[in-house]
Amino acid sequence: MTVHFIGAGPGAPDLITIRGRELIGKCQVCLYAGSLVPEELVAFAPEGALVKDTAPMNLNEIIDEIRDAHAEEKDVARVHSGDPSIYGAIAEQMRMLDKLGIPYDVTPGVPSFAAAAAELKQELTLPEVSQTIIATRTAMHASEMPEGEELVKLGASGATMAIHLSVRNLKHVRDTLIPHYGTDCPVVVAYRVSWPDQKFILGTLEDIYQKVRDSKISRTALILVGRVFGSQDFRDSSLYDPEHVHVLRPKKKVLKK
Repeated sequence: MTVHFIGAGPGAPDLITIRGRELIGKCQVCLYAGSLVPEELVAFAPEGALVKDTAPMNLNEIIDEIRDAHAEEKDVARVHSGDPSIYGAIAEQMRMLDKLGIPYDVTPGVPSFAAAAAELKQELTLPEVSQTIIATRTAMHASEMPEGEELVKLGASGATMAIHLSVRNLKHVRDTLIPHYGTDCPVVVAYRVSWPDQKFILGTLEDIYQKVRDSKISRTALILVGRVFGSQDFRDSSLYDPEHVHVLRPKKKVLKK
C-alpha cells in the first residue's frame, strides 16, 4: 500500500501528468482538495473507489482516512492542486505518515505561475531583464514569513515575482514594491488559471489595486510582478546565437583552399 501525493496542476484536467492520471486510475481511495481540484480529474478513479473531498476536513481527519486505507491495504491518491512542493501543505502529512510507518511518494504537477506564463505566452526569464523568479507569499492569516523573507527584502532584488495567496493583501504588495520596481512596473493578476472562468487583469503597480478591487476578485489568484511582462526591448538569448559555441555546437572549421 502506498500514498501517492499527486500534483493535479492548475485546474485544466489535461494539464495533469500522465503519471498522475494513471495513479488516480489505480487507487482505491482518492482524497482531493475539492476547492482547487476539478471533479473531472478525480473521475479517473476506478469504479467503486472511495472519492472524498478533503476541503472541509482537518489534518487529523485526513490522516485517519489514510490510516483506514492502510489497514485495508488500499492505495491512496492524495491529490493536490498545482505542484505539491509549493504551498501544498504536504510536509506535515508526510511527517505524520513517517511516524505511522505508511509509505508514500510524490508526483509533481504544473505550478500555477508556469500555467499563467503559458496562457500569457510569456517567458519569465528574459536576457538582461530578469533571470530570477521568486515564488513567495505575504503574511495574512497563515503563518508568518520567516525572517529575511519579507516582501520588502525580496523586492530589493528586482526579480520577477510570483506572489501566491495574497490577492486580498494587494494594497500591501503595491505599497511595498513600488519603491523597488516603480509605479509603472507591469503587474498581472491571474485568476483561476486554466479553469473555464480564468481571468487575467493587466496593469501596473500604480493601478492594479483598483482594477482588481473593481473586478471583485478576492481569492484563487496569483500576482505576477516584473519588467518581463510586456517587454519587447530585450536582446536575444545566447543559446541560439550563431556566434555562441558550446559542446553541442562547436565552432565550424573553415576549410582553406
